[in-house]
Amino acid sequence: MTEVIITNETMDEEMTLNMGPHHPSTHGVLRFIVQTDGEIMRKATPEVGYLHRALEKIAERCTYEGYMPYTDRIDYVAAMFPNQCWAMTCEKLMGISPPPRAEYLRVISCELTRIASHLIMLGCMAMDVGAVTAFPWALREREAINDLLEELCGARLTYNYHRIGGVSFDMPKGWADKVRRWIDNFLPLMDEYDRLVTYNEIYVKRLANVTVIPASMAIDWGVVGPNLRAAGVKWDLRKADGYSIYPKLKFAVPVGEGKVGTVGDAWDRWDVRCQECRESAKMTLQCLEQIAAFPENDLMAELPKRMKPEGEAYARIESARGDMGIYVVARGGTEPYRVRIRTGSFTSMAILESLTPGIYVADLVALIASIDVVAPEIDR
Repeated sequence: MTEVIITNETMDEEMTLNMGPHHPSTHGVLRFIVQTDGEIMRKATPEVGYLHRALEKIAERCTYEGYMPYTDRIDYVAAMFPNQCWAMTCEKLMGISPPPRAEYLRVISCELTRIASHLIMLGCMAMDVGAVTAFPWALREREAINDLLEELCGARLTYNYHRIGGVSFDMPKGWADKVRRWIDNFLPLMDEYDRLVTYNEIYVKRLANVTVIPASMAIDWGVVGPNLRAAGVKWDLRKADGYSIYPKLKFAVPVGEGKVGTVGDAWDRWDVRCQECRESAKMTLQCLEQIAAFPENDLMAELPKRMKPEGEAYARIESARGDMGIYVVARGGTEPYRVRIRTGSFTSMAILESLTPGIYVADLVALIASIDVVAPEIDR
């Protein structure tokens, strides 16, 4: 849809409306204060805090290993990532190196979770703008991933799988073959998904050139992850930082190219996540092949009897919503002195208000869906 230039003369019947915090299209307990003249918006201001649970303060009242289950709640749509980030921060603080097999299992579990998270975004975004069929298709494949992860760690949503020094369980017998069979079926399905939705004429017209985030604006606002890459910036911590065993894997970093509109528009944010699903599936296959070189059940590094570190550490990973980092200050106790968590959803929410002047109210729904925020990442 074409942007409309807002002036004082055109905004002569302004209304202030609430969208959320219980609106299905806000993707969580989020509220937007919408100022609009009919269908044309003056701005939408996010109001956060409805899901605040003091997760950072709770960390300061838990032992290092005892805080791991709480990290699942930082991003319950893709809970493996905060698991890994907390484990890496504590390992950096204490000088612990997980065994290679554990690193491969971390990456396998995280990349499957990335696909599951992106599928929720793709299904919900399509449904939010009227394409209902895409949602059950995406949910079907996410459920298949949930089944696989349940076999691996016993949980489907809040996994508590990673540990300081490694992971809690090895792959069950025959699990790797199940993952391969699912991926063999999933990759052709993504091509079918493109035919159904991505390049659907109505869907393209609905999203192309809508709420464009230019590269310079994305950098200035600190936007990360798929939203940054959709703006044309080729930045992925799996390549840039090369943490865990990612340097041993071959994968591309998809970026927005403006195939049907302008680089950084809502369609590019959709397309980048579609491509990332394919890349994550290919990485998982590589991991399953390479992990065979390492002995089974070698899952945990040797840990100190009591974790009472001193100093400070910061580790970051490429989560489903971008750069996630955890900073820990330790003063020799069994509990951290200070914990600070950085997530991609917070900066994505910050940029939203500046994108809304002049767009239609219906486009706000597409914008919220395309930046893929999750409420607990904002309210910590």
